[in-house]
Amino acid sequence: MATEFDVVKYILDKLGEISAMKLQKLVYYSQAWSLVWDEEELFSADFEAWANGPVLRSLYSEHRGLFKVNSDTFTKGNKENLNEDQVETIDKVLEFYGDKTAQWLSNLTHKESPWKDARGELEPMDSSTEVITKGAMEEYYAAL
Repeated sequence: MATEFDVVKYILDKLGEISAMKLQKLVYYSQAWSLVWDEEELFSADFEAWANGPVLRSLYSEHRGLFKVNSDTFTKGNKENLNEDQVETIDKVLEFYGDKTAQWLSNLTHKESPWKDARGELEPMDSSTEVITKGAMEEYYAAL
């Protein structure tokens, strides 16, 4: 199975340097749409409902303190681990979301129930480690 780092390498090879927040959101939407279109997860790691939207702690650990990231930022991952269906899904995500700003993507996730439900009654800037379940993601995005 592919990992989140394989997806990261693919995205960054396609887009070049982007903000860490934008990368997190593009990986999130890649996972979400894979659950719907391919009926399987891209990778096993779970997103957490952080104040600025969905975040993979494993990615954050690699880019912590960096505003911009590129393929060299991440030592793990190999885009060659992705199969044809996974690449097609990520390409569709990048086609739709790739030109959006990090803030636009963050704002979008804040309007969507997977992130909102995982945060529950937390205040907007409260920290959270609540998992956004893949089931919640699949259910929400399949209904769009």
